[in-house]
Amino acid sequence: MQVVIATSNPGKYRELARGLEPLGWELRPLPDFGVELPEETGTTFEDNALMKAATVAQKTRLPALADDSGLVVDALGGEPGIYSARYGGRTNDRDRNVYLLERLRGVPPEQRTARFVAVLALAYPDGHVESYRGEVEGVILEAPRGEGGFGYDPLFYLPELERTFAELAPEEKAQHSHRARALAKLLEAWKNGPPPREIWPLE
Repeated sequence: MQVVIATSNPGKYRELARGLEPLGWELRPLPDFGVELPEETGTTFEDNALMKAATVAQKTRLPALADDSGLVVDALGGEPGIYSARYGGRTNDRDRNVYLLERLRGVPPEQRTARFVAVLALAYPDGHVESYRGEVEGVILEAPRGEGGFGYDPLFYLPELERTFAELAPEEKAQHSHRARALAKLLEAWKNGPPPREIWPLE
């Protein structure tokens, strides 16, 4: 089955492609089609992932897999949440990380709990959709650590591994990340072939 990976982020594309290898799908990058992703106007990760997947499925006439993910910080009432990629109006990872640290200034370590959330949506041109959610718990550090990953990875510390996401090798992150957990649910659903279909009209 040909599937379009509906992301323009190379890091996300690689992580998704690696996780989908067991299914043997023929993966197509979004730039091959010249399709632009819609503005993310949903109120949940599920809304935004489904919106992106449905748009790409309609325009390419192929199944499309989209990801919407973000960081949820308890001390900030769930911020940045669905606005993680544009938090505080900042335009790059470094500035968003600096802004997050400013927002958390003075918050003690025990109150800096957070989780990464990822939702994968698979949409088909006929209106069938599937979604899979993964979460991983961690703590926001007071300074970045590590050179790998992207986004908030240098600040997101996993107590059980005693490292940040940015300190993990790609293979390790592929086992422990929120996106990896969502992918695991997708793989489980597909282990005996396509799961039962539920048709929703695409707008």
